[in-house]
Amino acid sequence: MLATASASALASFSLGVDRTPDPSSSIGFSDFFDSVEGFLLLWVRQKPYVCSDKRKTVVILADWIGVTVRRFIGEQWKCEVASAPGKVLITGGYLILERPNAGIVFTTTARFYAIVKPLYDDIKPDSWVWGKLLSSLSTYVFRDSVNPFVEQAVQYAIAASKVILSEKEKDKLQKLLLQGLDITILGSNDFYSYRNQIEAHGLPLTRESLASLPPFSSITFNRVASNGTLPGEQCKPEVAKTGLGSSAAMTTSVVAALLHYLGVVTLPFSSRSQLDDKISDSDLDLVHIVAQSAHCLAQGKIGSGFDVSAAVYGSQRYIRFSPALLMPTQLMGSTSLPDVVKHILEENWDHKRFPFCLPPLMTLLLGEPGTGGSSTPSMVGAVKRWQKADPHKSQETWKNIAEANSTLEAQLRQLQQLSETHREAYINIIGICSIILKWDPMLLQWMELISDQFQESVVKSLLGARHAFLEVRAYMQEMGKEAGVPIEPEPQTQLLDATMNLEGVLLAGVPGAGGYDAVFAIVLGEASNSIADFWSSSRVLPLLVKEDRHGVSLESGDPRAEKVSSGISSMKIIEPEPQTQLLDATMNLEGVLVAGVPGAGGYDAVFAIVLVEASNSIADFWSSSRVLTVWSKKILMACHWKVEIQELKKYRQEYLP
Repeated sequence: MLATASASALASFSLGVDRTPDPSSSIGFSDFFDSVEGFLLLWVRQKPYVCSDKRKTVVILADWIGVTVRRFIGEQWKCEVASAPGKVLITGGYLILERPNAGIVFTTTARFYAIVKPLYDDIKPDSWVWGKLLSSLSTYVFRDSVNPFVEQAVQYAIAASKVILSEKEKDKLQKLLLQGLDITILGSNDFYSYRNQIEAHGLPLTRESLASLPPFSSITFNRVASNGTLPGEQCKPEVAKTGLGSSAAMTTSVVAALLHYLGVVTLPFSSRSQLDDKISDSDLDLVHIVAQSAHCLAQGKIGSGFDVSAAVYGSQRYIRFSPALLMPTQLMGSTSLPDVVKHILEENWDHKRFPFCLPPLMTLLLGEPGTGGSSTPSMVGAVKRWQKADPHKSQETWKNIAEANSTLEAQLRQLQQLSETHREAYINIIGICSIILKWDPMLLQWMELISDQFQESVVKSLLGARHAFLEVRAYMQEMGKEAGVPIEPEPQTQLLDATMNLEGVLLAGVPGAGGYDAVFAIVLGEASNSIADFWSSSRVLPLLVKEDRHGVSLESGDPRAEKVSSGISSMKIIEPEPQTQLLDATMNLEGVLVAGVPGAGGYDAVFAIVLVEASNSIADFWSSSRVLTVWSKKILMACHWKVEIQELKKYRQEYLP
């Protein structure tokens, strides 16, 4: 069986018999999603609704797109779409590698999507030949694929399906495999660094600039060695990432989508409706085991697995599984893959997880400092060498970190409980703390603000959490110095100290193994915007990602369609003021039907749909406004919608109230 792939945030994989589909059977997905002009052209062909108000036109257009895209997807391809979130490890860095140390990991709004549909609509009469071949194959060959995580996800998901399904169900599985598997993978922009692109366009390092990028934009590569890379260590260009666990989220989304598509599991809906009551924990457990197996084999080592566990189950307190459980994946030898998977599924998995999310009225913020990425494997290796060289000191440091982590966890749990049992007191204190100028560790200033014992409990838990996290940071800094790795580099220390002194900031630190990749903050109430502004002024790019406690989910459709239609209809298009002035002036010219900013908006481009005979005058106006005019689909428009200039007023009078 064959697969094709492309290396980008949007990748497509085809798994099946290599034959060329009939080009007349349906229009191509890439053509349909070619550009905003493509959407507008389809709209113009079928519904020439003219509107002089560009914002009203866009809303009308969005309604049509929303219906058409969903109808197109539903009729052309019966597909399944699964998504899995990225993560942020707040506590447990390094310690989580060894049982029984625990870590707190929050899942985020950043998601990977896997879209699975049949490669062919039917099974040809000669497919029995391929059926015999499929039944004898335990591994599959991928063409032009350079992503081991995707390859192993597909291999393990299919092997698990063959192991679990009954003989009767295997007939259906065989038919689905004979149709081939077309897998498209999409990664949210939040997983990747776009700092260089933003700076290259002369835009400020703000969330607004980040939001102006089109969804699922092309990714870039780091051309320099990561911080923490050892001298003499060979490096190659790496994808510029933000450290949210992209490989784990991608692997989990592919495994989940395939297992659901093949009828092995039932996934919870992303909308979290009442139908989720029918979801079995065993289904998620199966996704977890298969994803862990594929991920460990792809990365060539048995990690802690917290990132995959978070991608499956959502925000949690996590204790790793015993590494011996996955040794068969590393030492397969002549054993067939289905036999290996069968053995792994029968093992007694001893990982522990407990749901854990931020208390109410607290927000997780992430920022990209832009001081270079970090090599996590190199940093982990250095810490392990320090442990062997100085076991007494390392054990003492780890014990101190573990105790501080446990204290922080207990205080956050206490705050969650207080928010439920004494909601009013909790809300009042959080509101006050979000605007105070200074944190007072001695409670002297705070006593004047407290009116009852419940508010006092909230204040003490907030201060307890803050103090515990400061201890975590201090011990992690000490471990970094002893091991000779930048767990919390000096530039990050200065930034985090300044951040923790801002109004409304409860915690600020470096996630996971630390380094230069990212910083995070947990803020109270409505303080998020001011913190983001401070980071921007400090040359730190605030990310759009937030905490979302949900794990793997079944989506209602292709996220590209969802993002285009919902983004336009909710009017969240970024239209900078210079573009607004230009477009307003353009819309007032004779012969202009629609003018706007394409895609997710921003400074890159503007477009206009004009009547053919008015094209030159519009181009002249744009040239006089220092706008370079690019001819795009002008001839095609003329062929499909022949309207004379003099008819424009008639259309406006007829269709507009």
